[in-house]
This record gives sequence, C-alpha cells and structure tokens, in this order.
Amino acid sequence: MSTLTGERSGRRPQRSILPWLATPALLLFTGFAVVPLVGVFALSFTTWDGIGSIRLTGLTSWRAVLTDPGLPHALWVTFLVMAVSWAVQTPLSILLGTFLAGRQRYRAVLGVVYFIPLMLSSAAIAIAYEALLDPNFGLGAGLGIEALSQDWLGRPGLAFGVVIFVVSWQFVPFHSLIYQGGVQQIPKSLYEAAQLDGAGRVRQFFSITLPQLKYTVITSSILMVVGSLTFFDLIFVLTEGGPGDATRVLALDMYKRGFQASLMGPASAIAVILVLVGLALALLLRRLGGRDAAASQLEGAS
Repeated sequence: MSTLTGERSGRRPQRSILPWLATPALLLFTGFAVVPLVGVFALSFTTWDGIGSIRLTGLTSWRAVLTDPGLPHALWVTFLVMAVSWAVQTPLSILLGTFLAGRQRYRAVLGVVYFIPLMLSSAAIAIAYEALLDPNFGLGAGLGIEALSQDWLGRPGLAFGVVIFVVSWQFVPFHSLIYQGGVQQIPKSLYEAAQLDGAGRVRQFFSITLPQLKYTVITSSILMVVGSLTFFDLIFVLTEGGPGDATRVLALDMYKRGFQASLMGPASAIAVILVLVGLALALLLRRLGGRDAAASQLEGAS
C-alpha cells in the first residue's frame, strides 16, 4: 500500500506541471495568432485607408468583396494552384523521400543538395527565375535554344506553369524530408518477408511503402494545401498576378487591395476568407485521417 501511495503521490506533481509547461506556447500562440486574427476580423467591418481614422461601417467591406467579380476568379486561381501543385509535389516528394531513405552515403549527400532550395528566400528565387526565363537575356538566349526563349511570364498558360514549377522546386525538398522520415519508420521485416515471397522493388513500393505512408501523405497534404493559400511573395515578384489576372491568387488580391488601393477593410475581409478556407480544408483532411486511424486501431484491438 505504501509503495502504491508513493507512486501516486509521485505522479501528481508531474501531472500538475504539464499545463504550466504548455503555458509559454499558449501565450505565444494567443499573442501572435489569436489576437491578430481577432483584430483583422474586427477591421473587416470598418473603412480604413491605413493612415487616417478607422470608421465602423458594418458590412460595407464584406459587400464590396463578395460582390466583386474578381473574387471568384482569385478563388479559382488559388484552388487551381493548390490542386496542381499538390498533384506535382506529392508524387515527386514520395519518390525522392523513398530514394533518400536508403543507407548509401551518396544519398545523404544528395539529400543535402536537394534541401538547398528550401533554405533560399522566395523573393530571391523569383528574381533568379525571372532573369533565367527572360526571352531576350535569359538562359534560352544565352544558349541559343529557341524552345527556352519563349515569353514564359507573358502568356497566361506559360506563366501559370512557371509558378507551379518554381513552387514545386522550392517546397518538394521539405515534403521529401517528411516522407523520408516516414519510410524509415516502416519495419524492415515487411520488406524482408516480401523479398522471400519474390516481390521486386516496384511491387514492394506499391504494396508496402505507399500503404504504410498513408498518414504521412495526409500530414504532408495538410501542410501543402494550407501553405498554398499563403503563396504571395514568390508570385508577387515573379508575375505580380499577371499576365492579366492569370496568377492573381487570393493572397495577392488581399495585398493589392490593402497596400496598393489602401482598402484595409476589404483586404481584412479577404484575410478572414483565407483563414476560413484554410481551416476548413485542414479540418477536412484531418477528419479523413482521424477516421482511418480510429478504424485501424479498432481492427488491431479486435
């Protein structure tokens, strides 16, 4: 009885300490996320040019945003960038992550090389690609290759493709690192059993690796989808939303309304829309993953 009492008394202080350990993170999250979000939501019901006095105008800013014909187009471009970038980044990240999970030394060196784009500034990457793709003084003109000397940023379809390529080039290393960790957590016994059954590498990849990476795919997809809603600096420097409005995503539309047109109320309304869309998508993906996880746990318990 005394030992049980001692164990219980020893555990109580640890349990009481846990909330205090989370307090600093909670305070930071409240100060840098919740408070600004509440401020932006309140600002969406006002009229303000960023300098003068703030005037409460009710739903005026929301009406201006929701009735603007440019909003559906910006939403469409945002979701299109999200879907296409996910479709490009996910398979490349899985393949690179699986390749880098090997134990050969050269793969570790390649992992460092592949990770370099993630350490560069998005604005610097955009400036570099803008110079490389210049039809008169870029890479194509320097090498004398006509196929590379097109007006990449002056045509809607080509400009959109360039945005997807540059975004994927920058962020595939991050998601490859996630998949690399996921592959390294797969039990080696599964591959050994598959080899005894005569399964090759391709069969092992589709029968073992991909199914075991199911929840890693969900985690990576949440980060990828929510992150694609905030693409601004790269697109702003690379295309400024052009040509026309071909690459004008919602985050860029928010910037142009707020800091170029001095319409802080409508810009705040768009910011709230971005938060709601990102939260809804994250919860949807999380719910899909949670259901599968719960089902797998029930099957394992039975």
